[in-house]
Amino acid sequence: MIKVLFDLVQEYYWPSFEPIYKVMADDSNFDLWLKIGPNQKRFLGVFLISQKKEIENKFIKQGYQITNRCNDFDAVICGSPLKFPEKYGQSLLCNVDHGPGFKTLRYREFLKQRKTKYIVFLEGQYRVEKFKKYGLDKIEDIYKVGLPKLDPFFTGVYNRKSLIKKYKLNPDKKTVLYAPSYKPTSIFLIGENITSLLTNYNVIIKLHPYSWSGKYASHSQHKFFEKLVKKYPELHLVRKNEHNIMPYLFISDTMISDGSSVINEFLALNRCGVIFDLDDEKLKHSDGQPLLEDETSEWLKNSFIHISNSHNLLDAVNEALNPSEKRKKQLLLDKQYIFSHTDGKSSLRVKQIIAKLVQNK
Repeated sequence: MIKVLFDLVQEYYWPSFEPIYKVMADDSNFDLWLKIGPNQKRFLGVFLISQKKEIENKFIKQGYQITNRCNDFDAVICGSPLKFPEKYGQSLLCNVDHGPGFKTLRYREFLKQRKTKYIVFLEGQYRVEKFKKYGLDKIEDIYKVGLPKLDPFFTGVYNRKSLIKKYKLNPDKKTVLYAPSYKPTSIFLIGENITSLLTNYNVIIKLHPYSWSGKYASHSQHKFFEKLVKKYPELHLVRKNEHNIMPYLFISDTMISDGSSVINEFLALNRCGVIFDLDDEKLKHSDGQPLLEDETSEWLKNSFIHISNSHNLLDAVNEALNPSEKRKKQLLLDKQYIFSHTDGKSSLRVKQIIAKLVQNK
């Protein structure tokens, strides 16, 4: 029996873990457990309130095994480097990133733990090259498997007609998803101009969980859209407790974002999106390192549409929905560079590698 712990530091990591959990759950050789982190939200701008118990109860009702233990597992699956890796004893520490975008944070976090070895599952050649750039291939054991989070796109989990009905969208209109990051963000740069799309399109707004919690970003981010929806009720603002963006990506004909990893996830569908370019020179960590590994203006610059003025939003969306043949070819090239596999079997590859490594320990 292979005992595996899914360390759910943040509840919104679950869509990245769930496809792996499911393929392991289908195998009687695996014993699966979840450990829930504090998942704090800020109250009155000062106090941090834990949502751990509430989330645990939700998973328990769905039949999952919950624990607070860290050790005595053959493998631990984490969505980011663990805060105290030594607590996990001799377990294999397996990293499946919760949102592999183009920020530098992932590399910084691994470099803080140079003496800790992780089994790191990477989505494709782009990420392999970045790990080598930072010397992380000398520290971690890396495997190029594709992105398990994307598996539902390619295994028939989602049905477009059913989702249109579920979300009460107009079936005669194409759908635009706006999914900004919480930091850096285009929220107040695009602002109310997002409503310029409503005449022609269904518009869905899916905020990052941190835009709701107030811990790492101001509550003003979600409050802005809550006020906007009252003024424009045809806007579809995804509820704060609905963390899974995957069905919204699947249903959308195009999307708008900034420095978020969902840009890459949408690319996997081979659809053209819109990137709002930010002032990259101002985006720095406290030590001066750039917040983004690649500038927003450079990322997917030949496959996605780029704008820096929200008044160009409608034209950009129209262009993204009608990409040139040249852009279509570049979309495919970028997709193949970033994702080694888009066959719905990335989770299975993760499972097989973990099983083999545990057996060889």
